[in-house]
Formats: sequence, C-alpha cells, structure tokens
Amino acid sequence: MKFRSDPTQIKGSVAPVITPFTSDGALDLPSLRGLVRRQLEAGSHGISIGGSTGEPGAQSVAERIEAIKAVAEEVADAVPFLPGTGSAKLDETVEITAAAEAAGADAALIITPYYARPTQEGLYQWYATIAREFPDLPLIIYNVPSRTAVDIAPDTVNRLHRDFGNIVGIKETTKDFEHFSRVLHKTGTGFLVWSGIELLGLPLLALGGRGFISAVSNLAPAAVARMYEAWEAGDHATARELHYGLHPLVDLLFVETNPAPLKYVLHHRGLISSAHVREPLTPLTPQGVLRVEELLSEGSGLLV
Repeated sequence: MKFRSDPTQIKGSVAPVITPFTSDGALDLPSLRGLVRRQLEAGSHGISIGGSTGEPGAQSVAERIEAIKAVAEEVADAVPFLPGTGSAKLDETVEITAAAEAAGADAALIITPYYARPTQEGLYQWYATIAREFPDLPLIIYNVPSRTAVDIAPDTVNRLHRDFGNIVGIKETTKDFEHFSRVLHKTGTGFLVWSGIELLGLPLLALGGRGFISAVSNLAPAAVARMYEAWEAGDHATARELHYGLHPLVDLLFVETNPAPLKYVLHHRGLISSAHVREPLTPLTPQGVLRVEELLSEGSGLLV
C-alpha cells in the first residue's frame, strides 16, 4: 500500500496477469506467484489481477480473494498493485474490495456492473456507494462495454470524479477513441486514464493518459514497459517501433477468446502448469493453435 496515498504514481505498463489453474481446474497459486515475479523482473510498472484476462466471472469470491492476497505478497510494494475487485453484485464487490484493501492494494479496479445494463444514474449510484464504503482507497472505474453491455458516459465519469475524491481514474477498454478524449476533456488532466485496448495504449499517451493495462504484457512485459519509457523519454520513434512490433502478439490474444491463447503460450513456454480455462471458455482449437503459432513466430523478437 506504499502508493495508496499518491495514486499519480500508478503509471506506465500495469500488467493484468492471468489466473492460472491446474489441469483439473483448481487455483494454481505457485504458477501465479511465478508470473508476478516474472513481471517484476521484466520491468512492468504495476501489477493487476482479476480483470477480464483473469477470468474473474469463473471464480468464487473466496478464490478471487486468495489470488489477490498471493499477488499482494509477491508484489510486496515493489510497484503499485491494483486488483480488479468488481462483480455484477454489489455485496461481492464490497467483500472483494475490502479484502484487497486489507491485503495492501494501492487502488481497486471496479468494473461496471455487467448484464443488468443500468442507466447512467444507476452507474453513478453504484460507484457512489462503493466510494462511500472505501473513502481511503483510490478507486478506478473499469469501462469495458464489449463485456458488460453498458458504457459509462464521460459526463458520468466527471460527476463521480467531482463528487468523490477517491475516484481517481478509469481504465478505458473501448475502441471508441473519442471516449478517451472526452473523458480527459471533461475531468481535466488530473484524472488518471489507462488504456485497456492494446493498440490504443501508445496513442493515449499523446492525450495525457497515464499508461496501459494491457494483456499483451503477459507475453512481452519488457517490450510493453519499454514502449512507455521510450515515449516518456521523448524517443517517439522507438515507442512507435515497439508499438508496431507488438501487433502480431496483440492479434494472438484474440485468435480465440482471451485468455485461452495466452494460457496456451504460457503453458508451452513452461511458465504455468496448465493451459486450463474454466467454462464457458474452451482450450484452443487445432485451427487456433496453428494461427497462434504463426503469430508467435512473427512476434518472437519481443517475447521475454
């Protein structure tokens, strides 16, 4: 929780690590701890767990809390830790967020409630309730309309930021790049915006974004971190080179539903004990394996 008092220190490449499972589907904490150590060694600027790449909807509340505690122990304040703690249910969101706060999280990433499709007023009240419950914990809105069927409007984001000092930022996982710009325009540069869309991470920095929470950092953590560092150092040519170099690995993520392709690669590289994904996801099909191997070959120069 070293960074909790100053969330502006959460910037750069924040790696949203997968949640590994054993071949029989149990939570695999040794593999998870190993992945976190790998991210720290590769130079990632922050760690997250429990976002979409972490399969939170397929886990129990107890499993999610167990994973958060394990990651917090491995991170040990070396970099900011911002776990995803949201759920479609308010009581689960509060329970997981409380556990993350107690474990030492620097901020909590709260997904917009999925399936219910609330109005903008409903979204405001949802986040307002959580903000009042955790006044001393920085909160980050997680906007991912492709998975939740609801898009939090820039005006709603600004209203929340204005009314609650602990709502400090947003992870924007939308391909509507105007949305990024309108959020920053409404809230001002003091509001922290991260991209959850891999190919919009670098462009967001030009608008004043703080960095990216990018699933491709599971494959190429050092390259994603260097892209941010190069941009900040004014070496825009290198940043662009890395951005385009990552394209095949970004495409790999979505050959089939993320994180199945990721888990296939990490398992075959010996970084996790199993490529198991929980239902309703399925392992890569034979056709998917062929395409993943092709893209892996194209992007191999940036793998760590």
